[in-house]
Amino acid sequence: MNIEEILDLMDGLLDKSSSVPFSNKKMIDCEQMREYIDSIRLNMPGEIKRAKDMTRDKNNIISEANKKSEEIIRKAEERAKVLVSEQEVIKQATDIAKEQLKRAKEQADEIVAQAVAKDKDIRNALAANLDKVLSDAEAVLNKSLSDVTSTKAAVLKIGSPKN
Repeated sequence: MNIEEILDLMDGLLDKSSSVPFSNKKMIDCEQMREYIDSIRLNMPGEIKRAKDMTRDKNNIISEANKKSEEIIRKAEERAKVLVSEQEVIKQATDIAKEQLKRAKEQADEIVAQAVAKDKDIRNALAANLDKVLSDAEAVLNKSLSDVTSTKAAVLKIGSPKN
């Protein structure tokens, strides 16, 4: 049993004890009370030891937490210094990148203009080439139509009875 339970038993013993007539006093079982007191004395060192252990553990945890927090703060301060210097480098790099982007945009605009001109030239050449191919095809088809018409007329002439 722990001390809390023994104290509850002692409280119960007092509640169950009989009152002395015409007084505020009660009669209790002395032997039973002594057993409870002895039990408390036996349990007290363990309870106290656990309390001391818990206090020591709490202090160790707090001490460890303080060390960790100091380490975190130190690292954060170092990181902040690095970030500040990195920020300056980033600003310089951003300025350089903006200048390079401007030049790249100018080059891209020039390349697009050249591509548009080249596309126009290719379209014109393609249109001219396609016109020539279609004209040649038209001539071949017209000759073929003429040949078909002549062949048909010849076939009709051969096949029709002579008068």
